[in-house]
Amino acid sequence: MQGVCFCGNDMLIHTVYFWLKEELTDSEREAFVTEVHKLDSIDHISAAWLGSPAAIEPRPTVDTSYDYALTLMFADVAHHDAYQVDPIHKSFISHCRNMWSRVQIYDSDAKGLQG
Repeated sequence: MQGVCFCGNDMLIHTVYFWLKEELTDSEREAFVTEVHKLDSIDHISAAWLGSPAAIEPRPTVDTSYDYALTLMFADVAHHDAYQVDPIHKSFISHCRNMWSRVQIYDSDAKGLQG
């Protein structure tokens, strides 16, 4: 992962929500997380976060039905596009596609709020 200052930079934010299959064992869920962490070694990613739904008070506009959210930052669309065809990303999809029942992706052009 590259060291990048996000202050005022335009970035591409790639957020992926995963709904894992209910029948997965704990070890299969751990294997999924292990495979996700391998994505962090892809040079085109500026920053990466993996999380699960936060333990907050329920609100009508908040969807907490997913199992994991992966958020990746890219310096630009070219870095995002290179990530999509990177062998590590392809391997993740190959190893994990049978573990999820649903995936939802949101890509955003992000403008820095500072400066």
